[in-house]
Amino acid sequence: MRPKYLFIRILEACNADCFMCGFALSRETYRFSPQDLARLLPNATRSGVRFVRFTGGETLMHGEIAELVETAVAHGMRTSLITNGMLLPKKAARLAEAGLSQVIVSLDGASASTHDFYRNSPGCFDNAMAGLVDMRDLGVLTRVNSVVGPHNYREVPAMQREFSRLGVRRWELSALKLAREVLYEDPDDVVRVCEPVYTPADPTLLVPLGKRFYGDTEDERHRFFVDAITPRASGPTCRATDDVIFYDPKAGSAYACSLLAYAADGAPINVEAREGRAVPLETPTFRAHREYFRDRGPRNCRNCSATAAGYSDDVQRQEFLPEWQY
Repeated sequence: MRPKYLFIRILEACNADCFMCGFALSRETYRFSPQDLARLLPNATRSGVRFVRFTGGETLMHGEIAELVETAVAHGMRTSLITNGMLLPKKAARLAEAGLSQVIVSLDGASASTHDFYRNSPGCFDNAMAGLVDMRDLGVLTRVNSVVGPHNYREVPAMQREFSRLGVRRWELSALKLAREVLYEDPDDVVRVCEPVYTPADPTLLVPLGKRFYGDTEDERHRFFVDAITPRASGPTCRATDDVIFYDPKAGSAYACSLLAYAADGAPINVEAREGRAVPLETPTFRAHREYFRDRGPRNCRNCSATAAGYSDDVQRQEFLPEWQY
């Protein structure tokens, strides 16, 4: 058994105004507490979970984020969190002290003039970059997640150089996904600009995780540029669903993939996970849900991420992968 990743949405509040996100400037008051986590983790351990990733909303707006990390570490978990980085310089030392293993910062540009414009959040880029340096120097594994679309694909090579210079260790480059179709005026230009990012001549440059965001094959690229379907697991099954549980405690729901929690296509994905105070993550209902998407994902999913799709394909090829490949 490969160790599983447990994603937990610990809040929905956010201090950024990103145009692609449904939580932009949310002031939702719900918070997942360290006590909630302590009740969840024994079942998570029995389910094979060894990695816990905190997500939101903006995780660093959670007043007990360090305590959540400490609770997970005390239960033998490796921990990571996803953040826009605005508050990271203020919290880096405490997070490292708590035992955080990996920090994932969302950055969509190579400079403040572009990233802060895309995210409508002045000061975010500079704070995020400073926070990444702090976390790197404190021994925490650094990763950047970038959303790429028609607005910023030409900046991807500059992002690669900047993140590599900073010593970032992992980089996810995933396609912009909206309720409407995302159209590129010149698909050939996208490939011409971005292909060298995936096959750099300089071995010191950071290479994105997983598949190319526009697809590795001609069929995938046709679906991406013509039908607005992002690259997905090649099949015959999606192996990412074997290794991932996304838990939304506010909604009381669990999903067999971190992307399914954001899907809105009417698929049977809203799986009740709460039974009293315990959270059974391996109920018959959840297993049926996992099997449904394990079998049908390579044919039906429309909004996979490059990392999830690539992870599934890598598992198909070699069964075991290095830590933090998802």
